Amino acid sequence: MVLITCDLHIHTNASADGKCSVEKVIAKAKERGLDAISITDHDTTEGAKQALGLKDPGILIIPGIEVSTRQGHVLVLGTTKAFAPGKDAIETIREAKAEGCLTVIPHPYHRWRHAVGLHAPKALREADAIEVFNSRYYIGTANNRAAKFAKKYHIPMTAGSDAHTCQFVGYGINIIDAEERTVPSILDAIRKGKIESRCKKTPIRTYTSQSFHNVVRKVRRQTSRLKPRRVR
Repeated sequence: MVLITCDLHIHTNASADGKCSVEKVIAKAKERGLDAISITDHDTTEGAKQALGLKDPGILIIPGIEVSTRQGHVLVLGTTKAFAPGKDAIETIREAKAEGCLTVIPHPYHRWRHAVGLHAPKALREADAIEVFNSRYYIGTANNRAAKFAKKYHIPMTAGSDAHTCQFVGYGINIIDAEERTVPSILDAIRKGKIESRCKKTPIRTYTSQSFHNVVRKVRRQTSRLKPRRVR
């Protein structure tokens, strides 16, 4: 048996809203004393594949992806496959589990952050685990609600920094009691609930700044789609 300290929800600049390179994310994780990290970029596994391709990262990489389903976000861990966005949440969860991946519902009750728990509550019981600590919740109400649900239905609970800049890598801490220091062993331990989680909150000033820039980015994207095309 081996105890592994891990952050299970991290973004790199492979995500449209991620700021740091894979190398900087790994460097910060090692500085924070983590044994493993899961790179879960939005609808792409390019960041995870880049990390796996490094000659000697000095830390265990759990490849993953944060999939945008119709009802919200779903984390799929243990994969380099880019699961298609826009599907039903339960369909995505079942597809991922059929391929041996671990599924986690992140920030399930945050009203403004693609919350599966608010739009497809049945999907929560389909997943392997629920993220009950997310460092980007300044007020703990949504985290507490997620924990209450997970405890009621005996679903394993995880933490994630949900870091979009490398300075917050390690703000979501999981202590995993695995058989060995391998990705399959870690994922199996999580499924069995052999995990303890805790979280440090992202500063509210940083969170509000990131949220503002995300809104601006989305508005610009929508505006560009509305621009009239020239008729030739």
